[in-house]
This record gives sequence, structure tokens and C-alpha cells, in this order.
Amino acid sequence: MKKVLIKNAKIVNEGKITEGDVFIEDGIIKEIAETISAKSPDVQIFDAEGSHLLPGVIDDQVHFREPGLTHKEDIERGSKAAVAGGITSFIEMPNTIPQTTTIEELDKKFATAAEKSYANYSFMFGGTNDNLEEVLKVDPKKTAALKLFLGSSTGNMLVDDQKVLEEIFSKSPLLIAVHCEDETTIQNNLKECVERYGDDIPIELHPKIRSEEACYKSSSNAVKLAKKTGARLHVFHVSTAKELELFSNKKSLKDKKITAEVCIHHLWFNDTDYQKKGTFIKWNPAVKTEKDQEALMKALNDDRLDVVATDHAPHTKQEKQNPYTKAPSGGPLVQHALPAMLQFYHQEKISLEKIVEKMCHNPAILFDIKDRGYIREGYKADLVLVDLNAPWQVKSDNILYKCGWSPFEGVTFKSRITHTFVNGHLVYKNFKHQPFTNVAQQLEFDR
Repeated sequence: MKKVLIKNAKIVNEGKITEGDVFIEDGIIKEIAETISAKSPDVQIFDAEGSHLLPGVIDDQVHFREPGLTHKEDIERGSKAAVAGGITSFIEMPNTIPQTTTIEELDKKFATAAEKSYANYSFMFGGTNDNLEEVLKVDPKKTAALKLFLGSSTGNMLVDDQKVLEEIFSKSPLLIAVHCEDETTIQNNLKECVERYGDDIPIELHPKIRSEEACYKSSSNAVKLAKKTGARLHVFHVSTAKELELFSNKKSLKDKKITAEVCIHHLWFNDTDYQKKGTFIKWNPAVKTEKDQEALMKALNDDRLDVVATDHAPHTKQEKQNPYTKAPSGGPLVQHALPAMLQFYHQEKISLEKIVEKMCHNPAILFDIKDRGYIREGYKADLVLVDLNAPWQVKSDNILYKCGWSPFEGVTFKSRITHTFVNGHLVYKNFKHQPFTNVAQQLEFDR
């Protein structure tokens, strides 16, 4: 049995920061105390003096592009970048090629991750206009959620039949996670711009094409449908101040039927950044105004927004440099998400305790993930050590994404992830991965 002792850490967990030691045996947190001594010579000791110990981040929205789009990313490289960013568990999206809209394709993804992943893993099943029969076969104890695209996105998985939608919302055995942008509104806006500019539409018009109206119309319809059917709904990547009125902080997360998340890029960037970053910050939904950005941070702190995710969605540099209509939306984020949130902490925009709540505790609650997301005795030892005062700059030679670029290139982060443990095993230390050992596990759901 592998034994690990982390000593002298500032433990950030469940709304508090306490100093103490954590003892791990066989991948499980066995003891948390003010001081613990090594009881045998085979204990591996890590002195965390001056560092903060966080639960491993759970990212509920990544696109690792496998199968079918592995020139951009794959499960091995994506998860490797994730653990370097303190993400110890991920939930991957269904818009691959082929799409994850059958049990057969879902099982293939689990088999691939079991062989290659550095981080714990699960997958969302994709809903379409005609696969309700398959949706009803999915095992809720093994699969994270049902993903619906209510606006077109990579993979052409648009669900736009209102009757089908109502049936899915009424019958789905899974939590329903939705991408909300109204397709008709977007296409009308795009048509106007193409008529004026052709393919080379100025990138600054992206948030006008994929507008506040498009977001609100779709997300308000999804919320209305969830209230009508009683479905358990999670709205991905909220990007506008207006949408925030759809979500409440009057109940604790475990009692909410309708939840929402914000992504790193909508907190970090606003529409003034298009001039410098161009299509490299082209996302769906679009990065919006500074007013929206500020409202999202406020809603994160007051619990109208429940989770922070990445929507990690890499494309090659060459693809991103195409003219507007041909440049795909999405960017790589898993390696830099936690450092970005810690930067907000240094800017006094959010506390460490709140970061841990939104990136670790709440995804575990929201998806009923078994024995993860907290530093608790009896829980899996997914842990991250962070030095809050170890500046480093994002450069091309330390970017781990297969696509080889980052929207954060040139940024100096004040905080560094020094150690990442997955199921009690050290997988990453000070910019270096440990030799690959198959320690990642499939997430289990307590449902």
C-alpha cells in the first residue's frame, strides 16, 4: 500500500483555511490532523510549509477531441495539461467524431480514458433530435449528464425540435446540461454581417452576432422548460448580465433544480480584448462587455452562479487564423484555469475558500460525484499544492496543449501549482510530470 504524508499545509476546505497534516494510504485520505508523524519508514513525506493544499479541481466541461479530431487535442495530452493545472477530474463533451450519442460510442470513450488519462474521467452523453431511446438506456451511476446543444456548435448536434426537447426534459434519467444560444437569432445576425463584409467579418462583431439576445432567449426557454417538466437543469457558460436574473441564490446548491456556471474566459476577457487577441478569443457564447464580466464575477460570489469550468476546446493555430466565418470557436484552458482564478484572488475579487467551493466542492455536489471534491477522511486523495507567491510566465515552451498555444501567452501568474496528486499518487511536480502510471479512475455518481 502506498503511503503519503503531506505536512505543514494550509488546508483550504469547506469554507475554512486551517494548518495541518494529511495522511494518505492506498489512494484514500486516512487522517487529517494538526500534526501527524510518519508511523513507518515507507511513508513518502512532502513538506508543504508555506503552501496551500486544495482539493483537486473538477472540470465539468472539456472537449478533448478524441475520437475524430485528435490533431487538435486528445485524452492523453488534454488530461496531462489538466493535472499541470490542478484539475484532477474532468467531464468530457459528446461532440466528437463520431458523436457520443450511442451507448457503444460512450463505452469506447471510457475504454480510451482508462488506458490513457492522467486525470479521473467521465463523459456526457449527447442528446439529438432522434436518440431519446438511447438516452433512456444510459446508466446515471456511470455517466455524468446529458448534454444538449440548444444553439449550433462544433459537431452539428443542435436540438431544435421543441416537442423533442420537452420529451427529453420530461424523461431524461440524467441531469441535463445545456449550451444556450438561439440559432435563429444568430443566423439572422450573421446573414446581415456576411452581406456587408463577406467572410472577413471584424472579430469585434462576434458578440453582436452571438448576442445577449441570442443567449437570453435560449437560456430563458431552457429554464422555463425545466420548471414545466421538473427536469434537473444545468446551464453551461453563462456569458451575460441579463441571464443572471434566471438563477437564484435562495437555496443551497444541493436543493437547487436549476443551476448555472461561468467559464474562465468570460471572467478574464471582455470585448476590448478582441482588438489584440482576435479570433484566438473567439468562443461560443462570445466574450461580451466589461459590464457583463463584472456582473458574472459578482454572481459567482453571491452564489447565483454555482460552478467555474473551462470549456477547454482547442483548435490549431492555423484553424484559428482563418477569416471570421471559417475560424472555429473555442480555446485551450485546462492548464491555466486555476492559476487564473488565483490571480483573481490576488486582485481581491474572490477568496480562496470561494474558489475551492466553485471549482472543487460544487461540481461534486452538482453531479453527485462520489468521494471527491473535498479534503475529508475517507475521500479519494485528489489534492493540489499551490504556492501563492511563485510568479511564472506563460510561454510557448511551457504550454502543454497539443494545439501549442494559449490565450494567456505572455501573462505572468503570481501563483504556481507545485504538486498534483491523483488518487494519492503524485502525477505532477514543479513543471514536470511524473512517469505515467495508470492511476486515474472513472468517476462514480451517487445517484
